Amino acid sequence: MLAAVMTRPGGPEVLELREVPRPAPAIAEAVVRVRGAGVNPIDAKTRAGGGASALIRDYPAVLGVDFCGVIERPAFDSHDFQPGDVVYGLLPVPRVSGSYAQFATAHVAMIARAPRSLTALEAGALPCAALTAWGCVVTTGRIEAGQRVLIHAGAGGVGHLAVQLAALAGAHVITTSSADNSEWLRSLGAAEVIDYRNERFEDVTGEIDVVIDLIGNVRDNTGSRSLEVLRKGGLLISVPTGSWSTFREECAAAAVRSTDIKAISSTAVLTEIANLVDAGSLKIRLEKTFPLSEARAAHELIETGHSKGKIALEIP
Repeated sequence: MLAAVMTRPGGPEVLELREVPRPAPAIAEAVVRVRGAGVNPIDAKTRAGGGASALIRDYPAVLGVDFCGVIERPAFDSHDFQPGDVVYGLLPVPRVSGSYAQFATAHVAMIARAPRSLTALEAGALPCAALTAWGCVVTTGRIEAGQRVLIHAGAGGVGHLAVQLAALAGAHVITTSSADNSEWLRSLGAAEVIDYRNERFEDVTGEIDVVIDLIGNVRDNTGSRSLEVLRKGGLLISVPTGSWSTFREECAAAAVRSTDIKAISSTAVLTEIANLVDAGSLKIRLEKTFPLSEARAAHELIETGHSKGKIALEIP
């Protein structure tokens, strides 16, 4: 099969288009012909030698944690997902070969039928960001109507989905972004949009119940400054890996609760997300798509940290 492979840890230049063997399915895995693959910050971190790179056993390695594709071979003859079914989901990369390739093997408990209203590229870019946002808002954040929620980087892949889910829960959603995203974010449900270039969020938000931190301290100590607006006993959810190593200690000192979070996939949650999408209640924005052969360019874009929505690879 054709795949964009990582030949060694390094910059985007270590991604190469190659012919590699198709992955073989294990028990409870289906073979999927991939049509669209999301490009996520964890992909770039792993490629650069961080992220999940310690789990890579051999090179070249295929990155890409989320996908949309067509069942090529079911997990077993009578399984619900049959050849021709369009599915989407998450892959435990790098323990398995990723979605930057024509074929992938996917555990059937981590996939679901893709939203009917989305293209393969849109659906392929959805799982990792949507499952992360779901964890922040629903399963971990347990955000409720009337709460005041601050979401940093609301225009990003996870952020624009978290804004919508928090608004659907009835929260008063405040998000940080650049001014040119303000109207769009308000259309997604944000009650307030703070232009981080011209305002200090701690000066204008008032007291906050939950902070969903998608930045950490890698930019202007955003994480630590968030502690100034959280109420005592409030919750800070730190999402990006390696962005704020001391957040637990700082949160404890400020008398607020804290947790990190990772995307956890399940057929049930992916089905709920697909239902929201098909009902028009949850929208994904694709900023840009690239052919598989331009995976390097996709990584260069996501590493700028200024993508609006999601990035996807089209698999030939």
